[in-house]
Amino acid sequence: MLKYIIKRILMLIPVLIGVSIIVFLIMHVFSPDPAPIVLGQHATVEATEAWREANGLNDPIYMQYIHFITGAVTGDLGTSYFTKTPVTNEIMARFPATIELALCAIIIAAVFGVIIGVISAVKKNTIFDNAGMFLALIGVSMPIFWLGILLIILFSGTLHLLPSSGRIDPMLQPAAVTGFYLIDSLVTGDMNAFVDALKHLLLPSVALAMYSMAIIARMTRSSMLDTLQQDYIRTARAKGISEGKVIRRHAFRNGMIPIVTVIGLQLGSLLGGAVLTETVFSWPGIGAYTVQCILKSDFPVVQGVILLVATVFVLINLVVDLIYAFLDPRIKYGK
Repeated sequence: MLKYIIKRILMLIPVLIGVSIIVFLIMHVFSPDPAPIVLGQHATVEATEAWREANGLNDPIYMQYIHFITGAVTGDLGTSYFTKTPVTNEIMARFPATIELALCAIIIAAVFGVIIGVISAVKKNTIFDNAGMFLALIGVSMPIFWLGILLIILFSGTLHLLPSSGRIDPMLQPAAVTGFYLIDSLVTGDMNAFVDALKHLLLPSVALAMYSMAIIARMTRSSMLDTLQQDYIRTARAKGISEGKVIRRHAFRNGMIPIVTVIGLQLGSLLGGAVLTETVFSWPGIGAYTVQCILKSDFPVVQGVILLVATVFVLINLVVDLIYAFLDPRIKYGK
């Protein structure tokens, strides 16, 4: 197992190098020159050239990439062109908000998606199955930004139950411990902040979770239907084991491997794809901030964010592979 983990971690290196090269070339070749954006359209040619020289943009492109990747190895992702702040600080100030949103969304998606999928499989071709798959179809088809606007209109504008934007009431912001407001408020014992942070988190989490919930529900139904047709399921039923135990102990666990794969992939997608949700709900996460930096050609920030998201995505896949061995003892990671 340890050798397998080390091997997979070493495989991160070529993957991340490939990602960094692609992102670096796209930003430097196809993006507008950041100098006029930073200095303004009325900047002199001398000032523009001096700024480009100071930020290393006059160096050959391969030298710029070498400087970027050597800095990234040591944890230095460069400095933002606009805020003059280290990119690492900019990311760490916003990434916890995106992680908190993505984790809450994947919990909602996994719990409800698995429940809907299992019920649809067990009650195949009944009204429960049809209703579950109809809900999954809506989740796949509905744009996130449109669902977010509908949720805001209903729960914030009409019912006045939940806030429509932001992460927490500024007057209730808890002391910074981990960067995750729910955890920080619990650690400091501030229940008012916890409740307010949860209210702000609920609508964007539901909007972000809908698509993933639909995918998980459909995969769960398909996996469970395949598992319920296996010989060992018929044998368990023939032994007189109750239907509930057959589903929980035999069918569900053996059908979990493809479901876990989908959940892991969806979590990685949510971390990198929360842009629309963060924009609609004014959520101060890394997604909306990255879009702003792309429009401003803030190369170091965009490169650093995408490299971080790619790293997290690959690590999630590694964790999913390790979970396989727990779910199915027949799977061994060895020679």
